[in-house]
Amino acid sequence: MPREHDDVPNQTQPLFRDPAAALADRARDLLDRLTPDERLSLLHQHQPAIERLGLAAFHTGAEALHGVAWLGRATVLPQPVGLGATWDADLLRRLGDLVATELRAKHAADPAVSLNVWAPVVNPLRHPGWGRGEEGYAEEPRLVSHLATAYCAGLRGDHPTVWKTVPALKHFLGYGNETDRSATSSNLSERTLHEYELPAFRGPIEAGVAGAVMPSYNLVNGVPAHTSGDLLAELRSWAPGSVAVVSDAGAPTFLVTIQRAYASHAQAHAAAVRAGLDSFTDNDTDPSVTLDRLREALAAGLLTQDDVDTAALRMLELRLRTGELDGTADPYAGIGADAIDLPEHRVLAREAAAKSVVLLRNDGTLPLGAPGRVAVVGPLADRVLTDWYSGTPPYAVPLARAVAARYPDAVVDVADGADRVALRATSSGRYVSVDGAGEVTVSAADAGAAAHLDVTDWGDGVLTLRSVASGRLLTGAGWILRADAERVGGWVVQESFRRHHHADGTWSLLHVASGRWLRVQLGSGLLVAEATRLADAERFVWRTVSSGQAEVARVAAAADVVLVAVGNDPHLGGRETEDRTSLALPEPMAELWRVAREACPAAVLVVTSSYPYVLGPGVLGAGEAGAPTGALVWAAHGGQEAGNGLVDVLSGDTEPYGRLAQTWPADEAQAGDLFDYDVARQGITYRHLATEPAFWFGHGLSYTEVRYEGLRLVRSDPGVDGAGAAGRPGAVVSVRNTGERPVDELVAVHGLSPDLPVPAARRQLLGYARVRLAPGAAAEVPVPLDLGALAVRHDGAMVLQPGTYTVASGPSAGDLRVRAELTVS
Repeated sequence: MPREHDDVPNQTQPLFRDPAAALADRARDLLDRLTPDERLSLLHQHQPAIERLGLAAFHTGAEALHGVAWLGRATVLPQPVGLGATWDADLLRRLGDLVATELRAKHAADPAVSLNVWAPVVNPLRHPGWGRGEEGYAEEPRLVSHLATAYCAGLRGDHPTVWKTVPALKHFLGYGNETDRSATSSNLSERTLHEYELPAFRGPIEAGVAGAVMPSYNLVNGVPAHTSGDLLAELRSWAPGSVAVVSDAGAPTFLVTIQRAYASHAQAHAAAVRAGLDSFTDNDTDPSVTLDRLREALAAGLLTQDDVDTAALRMLELRLRTGELDGTADPYAGIGADAIDLPEHRVLAREAAAKSVVLLRNDGTLPLGAPGRVAVVGPLADRVLTDWYSGTPPYAVPLARAVAARYPDAVVDVADGADRVALRATSSGRYVSVDGAGEVTVSAADAGAAAHLDVTDWGDGVLTLRSVASGRLLTGAGWILRADAERVGGWVVQESFRRHHHADGTWSLLHVASGRWLRVQLGSGLLVAEATRLADAERFVWRTVSSGQAEVARVAAAADVVLVAVGNDPHLGGRETEDRTSLALPEPMAELWRVAREACPAAVLVVTSSYPYVLGPGVLGAGEAGAPTGALVWAAHGGQEAGNGLVDVLSGDTEPYGRLAQTWPADEAQAGDLFDYDVARQGITYRHLATEPAFWFGHGLSYTEVRYEGLRLVRSDPGVDGAGAAGRPGAVVSVRNTGERPVDELVAVHGLSPDLPVPAARRQLLGYARVRLAPGAAAEVPVPLDLGALAVRHDGAMVLQPGTYTVASGPSAGDLRVRAELTVS
């Protein structure tokens, strides 16, 4: 029973304040001291202070996907899809530790900052059209699990009882589309569930480095993920300790309003708690709505006090893990508010940015050597872009600046490829004009400097317009246009426009966020996003003052080498709430590449994007002799050190390290159906693909040649990453660097299944290791193998079917050069 009073000091310290006591005992002791209403209050994201017990106010959730987000200045690391391309668990662990240090620093400055981290995202990257693909690591669930476990280990810290932060895995389960994400059902066969979706979550949970999990917005086989009790019970069965379940924002209310799974909120909330949900992230900072619904459920007998206590106990364990009540016994209490942007954090951010770069193709242009004149062109030539889950970087180094720093004696020309235009309103004959403060009016009598706008086409008809006078983007926030936005951003982007071409050659502009057309106010001359009909929109004569393509051609022709920097803005063309409309590299960017390559034969296409592109023959086209022309490099948005990381690799100061963790399809059809989660039936991802993609899972070149000379199987793998239980299967791969430069080679081993009674994947990652090879050096690389990856789900169990399997290794999943047979009896 709850104790009525705790305001009289005890002779002995309460158990919940004893750091040496077992976590479960401390949490139970604390729960026993709470009233029923206090226990209930723990079930909302925002928990009130309970002063008589010394409990401060607490809330779940701090965003830390690739650095601390939404809390001001913090180190910004490469996007997770780029970190996945490193295939480097040790790096991920060190990055997790960096992020945990900075979150502790934020907590030291403001104790209201939560130490419950809503990261990492461990949904496998099944389809490149998913808008949130930037947040995941890889298409292979066991690689996802391996990297996520490492990142969580860094976030958790290495103290035996106190966690530096408490990671929460997102999003459980079957989440991979943004379109109608809270209404669609991810229909998972038994095999898809157990062979593809669940394995991504299992590693961090089994390792005990994730203390929480967040269900996804979608339904799973017709049941809302937030009330899928069997799935949550399965996940918890893997854990060595307790796992709290925190809802996604607004999802409890969606059970009634969008999903219509329950007739009332009381029923929905009761079902969620009974299924295993412990914390409701709903109604922002106001817990009263949630608590009233839970009280109604209790009064109606839909919930019991035991149900509430079970959830409250898990939330108390989460809080105790952070050292909240440990005082000076908290080993991380000494991290001060100034532990942000430390020198070692800058070094690690640059290492991560460089290691995430993937060399996809090279015609000999790279490494750059010592050019006398470099042209850096394209919309990402001199910009570092951040995404929704980025913090505020303390600085940012774009590609052009990094090139200039690396080659101080070279001339570096920059051209972003934007057309400079002036817009004349046909209603008045005057031009759209911007003053230095960013006020936009239609008032200029001529197309002078105040009327100049730089227009960037991001694909799918989406434009941004930057004023030359103010240096800022036009934004429609507040419906009266201004030119004062530093960047595209926000939950609802206000800086994007589409244009409509009228038959008479004039143009009208649509403000995408509001769905309103631009018109000119009579009298004031202000440009406003107000017209609901195209017929009421202003018509503009679109004068091109200078051509972006012409400027790119001019600077490229004068250069020894041209770097064409293209890609996406992470707030446009695919992001949370918005799936991609096309997988193709936007045609305006492809044309910039063609223009630059024709002007300068030594050309490098530098793609910075949140996802793979279908590049097509216009980009990948071969020269007359059939050899590819131009080099091709990909990196995710790399954070504050993006430019330095790229130039480290382009210059050859750092050997190419990244390898694709997601297949790049040859065409749109090869990627499959975004809404069909059965990867085996569709024949998608590298595991099931029967046709040749543009670039396979695992692909990535170096500046040398590595020869794969042999593979043999061994019964154990002692000494491999500290592993090596006797009898555990392993492979030893013989590799040799036949070139003149060192190399960091990723040695990945795959299993190829024979014809079996239950058909298995065509290929399956079994393990990998990295090896550093000097020029001419050879090595025998031991690789531990997870043969469980070959198992299939059959008759309610995972089964490794008898047969003769092929174990193979090579530069990618589609280029397996050395093989051995493995007989399973």
